[in-house]
Amino acid sequence: MNDQFAPDLHRQPEIATERFVLRPLRRSDAGLIAHYTQDRRVAEGTRSIPHPLPPGATEAYVTRAISAERDEDVWAIDGSANKLAELLGVVSLTRIEPDQSELGFWIGAGFWNTGFATEAVAALVAANPHGSRTLFAEAFQDNPGSARVLTNCGFEYLGDAESWSVARDARVPTWTYLRKMA
Repeated sequence: MNDQFAPDLHRQPEIATERFVLRPLRRSDAGLIAHYTQDRRVAEGTRSIPHPLPPGATEAYVTRAISAERDEDVWAIDGSANKLAELLGVVSLTRIEPDQSELGFWIGAGFWNTGFATEAVAALVAANPHGSRTLFAEAFQDNPGSARVLTNCGFEYLGDAESWSVARDARVPTWTYLRKMA
């Protein structure tokens, strides 16, 4: 393939929604990410956030998220233009194969039940920045709110599974979802 026509796999677009913008992480996001993810409920809603956070964990996460060699694209949910917090949570896509990605998200606990997660996931799905034919996602079975976000955004239930949660130090039952893209 001619390099001048190759997609820039390292560039993340900004994606505007009605209440916020999804933008690539920046180093200054580390403080708010640490603040929100120190809440056990947020950490336990994810596979990979430890609780308690070890020193340097958030900075290492941001460094990975902005690296040109990253395998996961992470967007900050930034509401600052609309007098909301500069970081409300994050939404991410991880390439599984060239035409498949896994979607993940978390929202700071103070912003739960506001529709921010649904708005962020819907915007990322609509933009489809990886050009994926298929998106996968999962929700822990004790977190029906995250499952509703996925179904509200057109994901279909695929089956039950389980995933390791670092914060819980245990395998947790999950619901797996799939979204076929046009």
